[in-house]
Amino acid sequence: MADPIIQLDHVVKRFGELVVLDNLTFDVQPGEKIALIGPSGSGKTTILRLLMTLETLSGGHIIVDGEQLFHMKKRDALVPADEAHLHRMRAKIGMVFQHFNLFPHKSVLDNVTLAPMLTQKVKRADAEKRAMELLDMVGMAEKAKAMPAQLSGGQKQRVAIARALALQPEIMLFDEVTSALDPELVEEVLNVMRLLASETDMTMLLVTHEMNFARDFADRVLFFDRGRIVEQGPPGEIFTNPREERTQGFLRKVLAAH
Repeated sequence: MADPIIQLDHVVKRFGELVVLDNLTFDVQPGEKIALIGPSGSGKTTILRLLMTLETLSGGHIIVDGEQLFHMKKRDALVPADEAHLHRMRAKIGMVFQHFNLFPHKSVLDNVTLAPMLTQKVKRADAEKRAMELLDMVGMAEKAKAMPAQLSGGQKQRVAIARALALQPEIMLFDEVTSALDPELVEEVLNVMRLLASETDMTMLLVTHEMNFARDFADRVLFFDRGRIVEQGPPGEIFTNPREERTQGFLRKVLAAH
């Protein structure tokens, strides 16, 4: 076994009195595809937001690629990470959000090239070449000159995936990327993610309510409730023969709704 690329070690996250993540410990292996499932408010999205350093830790440690995320070594002590450390760590991770977050006043091509040019000092010609390859991969090359307002939700989400990939992250996070889409547009986004899962060795964490997709996509499924992992295992096991009553009840409800 390689060293884990992500380690959560007794992670606690509170918002005021509310404990959202409760002493959470789990590892992710390099290249592993993980689906996080569970009821709303169970802490799944908070894990992704912590990995992106959009939230701060209340307790515990997160280690990414062998390095502390929120702490750094100073002399022999661990101290809170400074902005330079956070910035460097963030470069390893890309995230696709539920609501696309494209820049409305920039073309599709500019949306994909902007971050590599600004943060990685990639030359425009190189950034555009890479952007067009990615847009081609997600089926959006012919829309390179379009503005976000001219795109459907599914098209915007595919551009958002290309934009996250442009920074060549080692880890990709997907937060409910189909939940804001019309049902007929969901499949086009899931197809792009299937392609990514099968053709790249990127580590991927997916928060989703699409159980059939989670079953196809994931090497391992983690079922969360109230900030803890209730049950985890291969998709075949979790979806066909869950051991925990809480998992069984959740899956019955979700699968009945589809």
